[in-house]
Amino acid sequence: MKIILCTATEMEIAPTIQFLASKELHSVEIVVTGVGLMTSTYALTKAVATHHPDLLIQAGVAGTMDRNTQLAEVVVVRNETIGDLGVHESSGFQSLFDLKLLSANLNPWKEGKLTNENDVLTESNLRVVDAVTVNEISTNEQTIEYYQKELSAEIETMEGAALHYVGLMEKIPFLQIRSLSNFIGERDKSKWEMKKAIMNLNRELQNLLTKYLLV
Repeated sequence: MKIILCTATEMEIAPTIQFLASKELHSVEIVVTGVGLMTSTYALTKAVATHHPDLLIQAGVAGTMDRNTQLAEVVVVRNETIGDLGVHESSGFQSLFDLKLLSANLNPWKEGKLTNENDVLTESNLRVVDAVTVNEISTNEQTIEYYQKELSAEIETMEGAALHYVGLMEKIPFLQIRSLSNFIGERDKSKWEMKKAIMNLNRELQNLLTKYLLV
Protein backbone atom coordinates (compact mmCIF):
# COMPACT_ATOMS: atom_id res chain seq x y z
CA MET A 1 0.00 0.00 0.00
CA LYS A 2 1.31 3.45 -0.96
CA ILE A 3 0.65 6.04 1.73
CA ILE A 4 1.15 9.78 1.86
CA LEU A 5 1.70 10.93 5.44
CA CYS A 6 1.32 14.69 5.71
CA THR A 7 1.76 17.12 8.55
CA ALA A 8 1.92 20.88 8.97
CA THR A 9 5.28 20.80 10.75
CA GLU A 10 7.93 18.10 10.85
CA MET A 11 8.14 18.42 14.63
CA GLU A 12 4.68 16.89 15.07
CA ILE A 13 5.63 13.55 13.51
CA ALA A 14 9.42 13.50 14.00
CA PRO A 15 9.34 10.22 16.00
CA THR A 16 7.37 8.52 13.22
CA ILE A 17 9.76 9.77 10.54
CA GLN A 18 12.59 8.17 12.53
CA PHE A 19 10.52 4.99 12.97
CA LEU A 20 9.89 4.66 9.25
CA ALA A 21 13.57 5.20 8.46
CA SER A 22 14.67 2.58 10.99
CA LYS A 23 12.24 0.02 9.57
CA GLU A 24 13.13 0.98 5.97
CA LEU A 25 9.45 1.41 5.15
CA HIS A 26 9.78 3.23 1.85
CA SER A 27 6.13 2.99 0.76
CA VAL A 28 5.27 5.97 2.97
CA GLU A 29 5.90 9.38 1.43
CA ILE A 30 6.33 12.16 4.00
CA VAL A 31 4.89 15.56 3.02
CA VAL A 32 5.42 18.58 5.27
CA THR A 33 2.76 20.94 3.99
CA GLY A 34 3.38 24.00 6.10
CA VAL A 35 0.76 25.68 8.27
CA GLY A 36 -2.59 26.75 6.84
CA LEU A 37 -5.12 25.91 4.15
CA MET A 38 -3.34 27.32 1.10
CA THR A 39 0.01 25.64 1.64
CA SER A 40 -1.64 22.36 2.65
CA THR A 41 -3.96 22.21 -0.35
CA TYR A 42 -1.13 22.93 -2.77
CA ALA A 43 1.29 20.46 -1.18
CA LEU A 44 -1.30 17.69 -1.00
CA THR A 45 -2.52 18.17 -4.55
CA LYS A 46 1.03 18.11 -5.89
CA ALA A 47 1.91 15.03 -3.82
CA VAL A 48 -1.18 13.13 -4.96
CA ALA A 49 -0.47 13.91 -8.62
CA THR A 50 3.13 12.77 -8.22
CA HIS A 51 2.81 9.65 -6.06
CA HIS A 52 -0.73 8.30 -6.74
CA PRO A 53 -1.27 7.00 -3.17
CA ASP A 54 -3.76 4.43 -1.93
CA LEU A 55 -4.25 6.28 1.35
CA LEU A 56 -3.75 9.81 2.69
CA ILE A 57 -3.02 10.35 6.38
CA GLN A 58 -2.79 13.76 7.97
CA ALA A 59 -1.36 13.84 11.50
CA GLY A 60 -0.83 16.65 13.94
CA VAL A 61 -1.88 18.33 17.16
CA ALA A 62 -5.11 20.27 17.58
CA GLY A 63 -7.04 22.28 20.11
CA THR A 64 -10.30 21.10 21.62
CA MET A 65 -13.37 23.13 22.56
CA ASP A 66 -14.69 20.44 24.90
CA ARG A 67 -13.46 21.18 28.42
CA ASN A 68 -14.40 17.64 29.47
CA THR A 69 -11.90 16.15 27.04
CA GLN A 70 -8.72 14.57 28.35
CA LEU A 71 -5.78 16.46 26.84
CA ALA A 72 -3.35 14.38 24.75
CA GLU A 73 -6.18 12.09 23.59
CA VAL A 74 -5.80 11.01 19.95
CA VAL A 75 -8.92 11.27 17.79
CA VAL A 76 -9.93 10.86 14.16
CA VAL A 77 -12.05 13.40 12.26
CA ARG A 78 -15.24 12.54 10.34
CA ASN A 79 -16.65 15.95 9.36
CA GLU A 80 -14.68 19.06 8.45
CA THR A 81 -15.72 22.54 7.47
CA ILE A 82 -14.13 25.99 7.18
CA GLY A 83 -15.11 28.19 10.08
CA ASP A 84 -14.24 31.65 8.78
CA LEU A 85 -15.13 31.53 5.08
CA GLY A 86 -17.77 34.22 4.90
CA VAL A 87 -18.50 37.64 6.37
CA HIS A 88 -18.68 39.06 9.89
CA GLU A 89 -21.64 41.38 10.41
CA SER A 90 -23.08 43.14 13.44
CA SER A 91 -25.63 40.35 13.72
CA GLY A 92 -22.92 37.70 13.70
CA PHE A 93 -21.01 35.57 11.22
CA GLN A 94 -22.53 34.35 7.96
CA SER A 95 -20.82 31.62 5.96
CA LEU A 96 -20.76 31.38 2.18
CA PHE A 97 -23.47 28.74 2.56
CA ASP A 98 -25.64 31.16 4.57
CA LEU A 99 -25.10 33.83 1.93
CA LYS A 100 -26.01 31.38 -0.88
CA LEU A 101 -22.68 32.05 -2.56
CA LEU A 102 -21.78 28.38 -2.29
CA SER A 103 -24.17 25.44 -2.39
CA ALA A 104 -24.02 23.35 0.76
CA ASN A 105 -24.26 20.24 -1.42
CA LEU A 106 -21.91 21.16 -4.25
CA ASN A 107 -19.46 18.30 -4.61
CA PRO A 108 -17.64 17.42 -2.38
CA TRP A 109 -19.70 19.25 0.26
CA LYS A 110 -22.61 17.53 1.99
CA GLU A 111 -24.81 19.85 4.02
CA GLY A 112 -21.87 22.20 4.32
CA LYS A 113 -19.48 19.51 5.57
CA LEU A 114 -16.55 17.63 4.08
CA THR A 115 -17.40 14.16 5.32
CA ASN A 116 -15.09 11.16 5.52
CA GLU A 117 -17.26 8.14 4.77
CA ASN A 118 -14.43 5.69 4.12
CA ASP A 119 -14.24 2.43 6.08
CA VAL A 120 -10.71 3.34 7.21
CA LEU A 121 -12.28 5.89 9.56
CA THR A 122 -13.84 3.27 11.84
CA GLU A 123 -10.97 0.83 11.38
CA SER A 124 -8.71 3.23 13.26
CA ASN A 125 -10.47 2.41 16.56
CA LEU A 126 -10.02 6.04 17.65
CA ARG A 127 -12.81 8.27 18.93
CA VAL A 128 -14.53 10.03 16.03
CA VAL A 129 -15.02 13.82 16.22
CA ASP A 130 -16.04 16.72 14.01
CA ALA A 131 -13.63 19.56 13.33
CA VAL A 132 -13.47 23.10 12.01
CA THR A 133 -10.56 24.51 10.03
CA VAL A 134 -9.69 28.16 10.63
CA ASN A 135 -7.27 30.76 9.33
CA GLU A 136 -6.73 32.31 12.74
CA ILE A 137 -6.55 30.62 16.12
CA SER A 138 -9.75 31.27 18.06
CA THR A 139 -9.76 33.15 21.35
CA ASN A 140 -13.13 34.93 21.12
CA GLU A 141 -15.82 33.23 23.21
CA GLN A 142 -18.60 34.04 20.74
CA THR A 143 -16.61 32.54 17.87
CA ILE A 144 -15.88 29.39 19.84
CA GLU A 145 -19.58 29.09 20.74
CA TYR A 146 -20.49 29.46 17.05
CA TYR A 147 -18.12 26.64 16.10
CA GLN A 148 -19.57 24.39 18.79
CA LYS A 149 -23.28 25.11 18.41
CA GLU A 150 -23.65 25.95 14.73
CA LEU A 151 -20.92 23.77 13.21
CA SER A 152 -20.99 20.96 15.81
CA ALA A 153 -17.20 21.11 15.97
CA GLU A 154 -15.24 19.69 18.88
CA ILE A 155 -11.73 20.43 17.66
CA GLU A 156 -10.02 23.19 15.67
CA THR A 157 -7.21 22.87 13.11
CA MET A 158 -5.65 25.00 10.39
CA GLU A 159 -5.23 22.32 7.70
CA GLY A 160 -7.86 19.60 8.13
CA ALA A 161 -10.32 20.83 5.50
CA ALA A 162 -7.52 20.73 2.90
CA LEU A 163 -7.04 17.00 3.45
CA HIS A 164 -10.76 16.27 3.31
CA TYR A 165 -11.26 18.37 0.19
CA VAL A 166 -8.37 16.83 -1.75
CA GLY A 167 -9.22 13.30 -0.60
CA LEU A 168 -12.86 13.64 -1.60
CA MET A 169 -12.15 15.31 -4.94
CA GLU A 170 -9.50 12.76 -5.88
CA LYS A 171 -11.52 9.83 -4.45
CA ILE A 172 -8.63 8.65 -2.27
CA PRO A 173 -9.33 7.20 1.20
CA PHE A 174 -8.00 9.47 3.93
CA LEU A 175 -7.61 9.81 7.68
CA GLN A 176 -7.14 12.95 9.74
CA ILE A 177 -5.52 11.96 13.03
CA ARG A 178 -5.23 14.60 15.75
CA SER A 179 -3.85 14.64 19.28
CA LEU A 180 -5.48 17.22 21.53
CA SER A 181 -2.74 19.40 22.98
CA ASN A 182 -4.76 22.26 24.46
CA PHE A 183 -8.14 23.80 25.11
CA ILE A 184 -9.18 26.42 22.57
CA GLY A 185 -8.85 29.91 24.00
CA GLU A 186 -6.16 28.95 26.50
CA ARG A 187 -3.08 30.94 25.50
CA ASP A 188 -0.98 30.02 28.54
CA LYS A 189 1.18 27.32 26.96
CA SER A 190 2.28 26.04 30.35
CA LYS A 191 -1.22 24.54 30.56
CA TRP A 192 -0.87 22.75 27.22
CA GLU A 193 0.07 19.07 26.95
CA MET A 194 2.18 19.41 23.81
CA LYS A 195 4.90 16.90 24.70
CA LYS A 196 2.44 14.20 25.75
CA ALA A 197 0.16 14.95 22.79
CA ILE A 198 3.01 14.43 20.32
CA MET A 199 4.09 11.23 22.08
CA ASN A 200 0.55 9.80 21.96
CA LEU A 201 0.03 10.94 18.38
CA ASN A 202 3.13 9.15 17.15
CA ARG A 203 2.36 5.99 19.06
CA GLU A 204 -1.07 5.71 17.43
CA LEU A 205 0.33 6.76 14.06
CA GLN A 206 3.02 4.08 14.10
CA ASN A 207 0.45 1.45 15.07
CA LEU A 208 -1.77 2.49 12.15
CA LEU A 209 1.08 2.56 9.64
CA THR A 210 2.32 -0.85 10.73
CA LYS A 211 -1.19 -2.22 10.33
CA TYR A 212 -1.70 -0.84 6.84
CA LEU A 213 1.78 -1.68 5.57
CA LEU A 214 1.38 -5.30 6.65
CA VAL A 215 -1.87 -5.74 4.68
